Amino acid sequence: MNHPNRSIAFIIMAVVLAPFVVAGLWTLPPFGSYPGPYGDVINAIGTSARHITNMVTGVNYDFRGLDTLGEEFILFASVTGVVMLLRGARGEAKSAAALRIEHRRREGRSEAVAGAGRVLAPITLLYGIYVVLHAQTTPGGGFQGGVIVFAAILLAYLGEGYSAWRRMARSAVLDLVEAAGAAIYAVGGLVPMFFGARYLENILPLGQPKTITSGGLIAVVNLGVGLAVAAGFSSIALELLEETRTAGDDQA
Repeated sequence: MNHPNRSIAFIIMAVVLAPFVVAGLWTLPPFGSYPGPYGDVINAIGTSARHITNMVTGVNYDFRGLDTLGEEFILFASVTGVVMLLRGARGEAKSAAALRIEHRRREGRSEAVAGAGRVLAPITLLYGIYVVLHAQTTPGGGFQGGVIVFAAILLAYLGEGYSAWRRMARSAVLDLVEAAGAAIYAVGGLVPMFFGARYLENILPLGQPKTITSGGLIAVVNLGVGLAVAAGFSSIALELLEETRTAGDDQA
């Protein structure tokens, strides 16, 4: 379809769908309204039942932990698919030549970008670890903290350049960490079954509320998610960045 036809099709569909969009926006509930009662129930029992103060974490890793297990393996399968496609196109060997786009400009890094990356990478990494470990007490968790850790890894790339960064970011290590994170969640659900409990039933000591050791099994499976998310996104970034390397870049 050429450009004029695409524009005409867009205008027609926009006119047809506009009333539905307006009607949907018009009937939205007021901002901040909550129909309940699920959230009210969780807020009422979360602290007493699981010794946590972040109820979203309680829902994700305990009350509806099986749903999060499914999401975890969707992420695992998605990362695996991306890695297989890119490595399949480029080759499995670490020294395999990256695909090149002719006449593509390569911009050098400025000193400001490199300096900012070196300063912000360790700070961001520390904050990401904090968010992962405090999922039971404050907003955050394995998903959020894992993405922040991944951002720190990208900042390290901006600060150190491809060659130095690639020596630190090893694909074999990232693959192992991602698989270990997914396995922690799955095995964390199986262990209670050996003691006669249900899958993912929280049988560990719940600890004291408002501490990082609270929540029992929640802390374990949350850590697994943090590892899987950080390593999974880093694996995707590694494969994409390998498509930009030059002949002089480190292939290790």
